[in-house]
Formats: sequence, C-alpha cells, structure tokens
Amino acid sequence: MKPSDIEQKHPRLYLEVCSHSEDPCLPLHTSIALFLLSYCECKSFKVFLVCTKPGSPQTFKSQLPESLEVCDIELEALPPLVRGCRLPAVLDETGTLCRAGLAVVLRHIINTTTEADPGRNDVSALLGFKKTCLKACAEVSRWTRLCEIGIPSAVEELLNNPTVQYLQLPLAILTLEQRLAEPVKVHNDDKIRRQKLKQQKQKESNESSEGQGKADAESQPRQSVQACDGLELRAALAKLSVDSVPSAATRETSEIRKVKTTDLPPLEHVFAEGLYFTLTDVVLLPCIHQYLGSIQAHAVGVLYRLPHLLRWYSRVQEVPGVLRAAKACGITFFIPSLSSPPGPAIEDIPASQLEHEHQEMTTQLPFVGGPRPTMTKLQENGIEAVFAPHPCPAWTLPWDHLPEAINPTEGKMSNIRAVRKRQQLNNLVAMVTELARPGNTVVDFCSGTGHVGIVLAHALPDCQVILIENKEESLVRAQGRSAELGLENIGFIQANLDYFTGQFHIGVALHACGIATDMVMEHCIQAGAAFVISPCCYGFIQNANKFSFPRSPVLCKLCTNHISLFQEHMILCRFADQTAVQLPPERRLIGKQCMGLVDLDRSWAAEAHGYSVQVMTMEPESCSPKNNMLMGRPAQKSELEVGVRQVEAPGHN
Repeated sequence: MKPSDIEQKHPRLYLEVCSHSEDPCLPLHTSIALFLLSYCECKSFKVFLVCTKPGSPQTFKSQLPESLEVCDIELEALPPLVRGCRLPAVLDETGTLCRAGLAVVLRHIINTTTEADPGRNDVSALLGFKKTCLKACAEVSRWTRLCEIGIPSAVEELLNNPTVQYLQLPLAILTLEQRLAEPVKVHNDDKIRRQKLKQQKQKESNESSEGQGKADAESQPRQSVQACDGLELRAALAKLSVDSVPSAATRETSEIRKVKTTDLPPLEHVFAEGLYFTLTDVVLLPCIHQYLGSIQAHAVGVLYRLPHLLRWYSRVQEVPGVLRAAKACGITFFIPSLSSPPGPAIEDIPASQLEHEHQEMTTQLPFVGGPRPTMTKLQENGIEAVFAPHPCPAWTLPWDHLPEAINPTEGKMSNIRAVRKRQQLNNLVAMVTELARPGNTVVDFCSGTGHVGIVLAHALPDCQVILIENKEESLVRAQGRSAELGLENIGFIQANLDYFTGQFHIGVALHACGIATDMVMEHCIQAGAAFVISPCCYGFIQNANKFSFPRSPVLCKLCTNHISLFQEHMILCRFADQTAVQLPPERRLIGKQCMGLVDLDRSWAAEAHGYSVQVMTMEPESCSPKNNMLMGRPAQKSELEVGVRQVEAPGHN
C-alpha cells in the first residue's frame, strides 16, 4: 500500500450506517460521533457513511448535520487499514494512519478542533483534568468500558428487542445510576466544599428565622429531579465560562475555616464524571436520550428508579452548545414527566449482580504473602518453570549498516539502554524472520514508537507490517520515522486491541505490560496466527472482562477454591517483577522462576487451543530484567508447513 496511492486533502471519518428495525436509525456510535462534530462545529473531516446492512443512507438525512461533507461508500471499497478495524474510524491525509474505536476517534475530533481553533476552550475542556477523559482503554478501564461499550450496547439491545426488556433496568444503566448517586472528588475541591458548607449554614439560619423547619427539605422524588444543585451547578457552568461561582468578598468565617476536610459536605454529581461537562457526557447523551424516550413511551414507571440519571439528563441540556448540536443532528430533547403513577412492576436486577459490578469498578486489593508455599505446591504436582533452548542465541541484525532512523539510539534513549534495546530486537526479529513468509501480514501490537515494527518492515520487504498502539503521540512518532525511511509496506492503527479485526499471520509484542500479553495472545489465537511475545510488568496482571487467572485448565484444576487459586497466582505475578539487577541474586532467581511459572500457565492456555508454544530466555539474559519470550505456532501449521530454517540477518551473505 503506497501512501501516494490514497493521499487526500482532509482526514476521512468512516461511520457505520444500518437499521435496527423497520424505522431507520443510526447506530449509537455513529450518532455520538455526529453529535460531537456538531458540538465542536468541526468541518475538518470528510465523512463517509459505510453501509454494513441493507438500507439507503439517504433515509438518515435528517440526522446528518448540514455543515458536514458526507458521502456514501460500500464496505468493499474501504481502504485496507479501515477495513481491518471496527468503526468509527479516521484515516489521516497520508492514508497510512488509521484511528479506530469510539473513544479514540472522539478524542481525535476534539484535538483536531482545538488545533484548528485554539480559542475553543469549551471543546478542549471536554478532555477533562489532565486531558485523560476516556483515554484508558476499555480492556483495562471498567469506567471506559461502561461508557464506551456497556451503555451503548444495552440501549441498542433494548431498541432491537423492545417488547421484552422495557420492564427490566439494564445492569449498565443501573451501574451508571449508582455512580451518579455517589459523592464526587474533583481537583482542589476543598474551597468549593467550604462554600457549600457556608451556604448550608446560611440556609439553615434563614429557614429557622422564617419558621419553615424541615418542610422544604422533605421534597418528593419528582422535585429532586427538577431541583437545582446550586453551588455544584454554578461551579460546572463556570468551567464553561457561562456563569461564575460567586466569590466571597471576605474570607470564610473562622467557624468555616476550622472545619476538617473530612467533615465538609460532599459534592454531588452534576455531570457524569463529577462537576464538569466532559467527553463522557457527550458519549452518554445520545444513548440516554434514546433510552429515556423509549421507556417513557412504553414503561414510564421505570423512570422512578432513575432520579439521578433524570437529573443528569436535565442538567446536560443547560450546557451551551448542546441544544444547537442536538438540533443539527435531529435530536429533540424532552423533560421526562413523572406525573403519571408508576406502571407495571419493574423486574429488579439481583443485588448480588449489581454489587459484583460495583466491585469491578474498584481497584482490586493487593494480596500479602510470599511465593514459596505456592511454588512448593506446584512442585509437588510436578509443575516447574522450564525454558526451551534459544534456537539462535548469537543472531544479530547488522546494526552498523542499517539506516539511522531504525536504530534505537534515535531520540533520547541512553547508549546503555539502546544497546539493550538492540539485543531485545535481535531476539524478536530472529523469531519473526523464522516464521514469516512472503505475503504475510505481521502485526506489532503495543508498538510504542515502532522499534520492533519498523525493523520488521525494513527486514521483511515482502511482508505487510501493521503497528497497533493506543497512545497517539507514540504512533505519530513511529509514522514519522517510517516516512523518513520511505517504507511502503507499513501501516499504523491507533486503537484498542478489540477494535482491530483484520486478518494477519504473525503477532509480535515487545514488553507487553500486564494483561496486554494475554490480550495479544488471545487476539493471535482467534486469528489463528503465530505469536512472538516478550511479557512485562507481571505485577499489573489482574482479572479482566474476557479472562481470569490462572489461564490454563491445568492450574485451575489444582484448587477448587478459585479465590484462593487467584490469590496464589497474583502472588506469583507480584514476585515475578522481582528481577531488577540491583536486587540480591537469590531474590532475582525466585523472580525468574515466578516469571517462568506465570508464562508456563500462559503457554498451557494457548496449547489448549491447539498451539505449540515455547517459553525461552532472550539472549543475552542481561538485555532486560524481563527477558522471557513466548513463541507459539498454531497446530494447523506444522513445522513442515512453517518451515524451520536457518535464520540469516538481513544484509548478510
């Protein structure tokens, strides 16, 4: 794929178009992207509607902002990088960098808008404090998963099966309602909380003098939905430069100043992440709008269960620009009516299920103890870490003859670290070169700035290499290095792993942190691809929404108490990080054994899917404290089919 073949003047935004029922309706991810474009008044993208199901895009004209340049495109006509990703997706002007996935695309729209118009503070504020709103990938962040996947999926499922599900609140909706009911913490909130305390005391004094007592405090649920949060709402609007929080002419009284921070009144949610309107609210608004509209028409009694969500829905309509953007997208807001009596009985979500979901939103507690009891238990069952011999320990790339942009010394890397990085690359490139065949597609997962992928694209000119990375800054830097080298067999995708759906033959990852190693292995297994992975950060391993630990059936059978087994595995993971060179040799040896046991479990999990896996140590061992490497081949590709051959460094005779 040559960049010159698909160069374009503007980045292209690809959005899915289909129908949920007889009435045409845009998928929620598409509606969210269009709403954000309207809110930002962004005209930097050429929008393509991708027909994934029967139905003409022209039926959606009322939901498309008139200011956008919109075209239709068939699924088969998508550029290869976009075709290998879930929509929405953005292809840059060069045609070599694709951004895929809802959160990634929305954040890119915001950044593009502020780059074109630096004065749009209301748009830049959508990224939240430290610009991290929805930055964490859904595979790791349960909050991102709830907003990006859970709630849109729950609403679309309701729209697809309306007659069955109106009387049961979706778990994702209940989780959001529970989250909105909790007190919030915002940066430097001490001053706001003291102002709130001052207002509360002043209100109590006024009520006492007027003899109203507690009557005003005993409001009905419908009144709490309509009521204004006072200070919290004004603080939120002040952030948007619409209103201002009144500053006292003098300092607070000594009575207010002496109150401990722990005794100050909590702040209530105004918007989804606290006080301030962020990208999360933009994501949720089209979803909740459709959900509330549906249940108001069919099961109004459900609304009584969602007072905080209704209050949020009312508040978000007060944000400047929201009504304008909604009108451009054909969205007509409404104020939910609670005047009708409750409808039919509502089916409750089991409390245990909601509590489990709530616990998942919190950080898992660390486990205490050492690894020796677990290691002894495994040894008694004949399980020990075993490392396969390295097939080509002396193999090396011709670093002195490679272009400068390929060398890890490019950038700010120290000489010592650059030497170790070259040694690590020698190991991975040797294994991939052994597996690769002309015409193969090689995917460098968690590619960072492209140290592995760029070397592979240079060393394997007959293969297509794709770099996948969630961090935009790293991928843009890798793209610049690739352009300097003139590589034409390389592409870049900024996305979470789940948004990449393309076919490939070999997956590679250097120092994939925590469960990223397991996610890459899972992706390779699903694609039937070989893999070469160097794990890292074992201490960050934790149960994820797709799999739990230990991974292999062999270890899971050792104990019927799964909680205890999980705790034992986490202890191994924690001590697997004890391999730093400054540690005593005895501790580093235990750390290496724990690394081996964790990776043995991973290899057995892959073998349960028919893979042949080797766990080996990179050469030289000093190239990294995390020097394990897993190489796996799918069963359908035997050694004769893969062709085990002597590996020669590119450029060597």
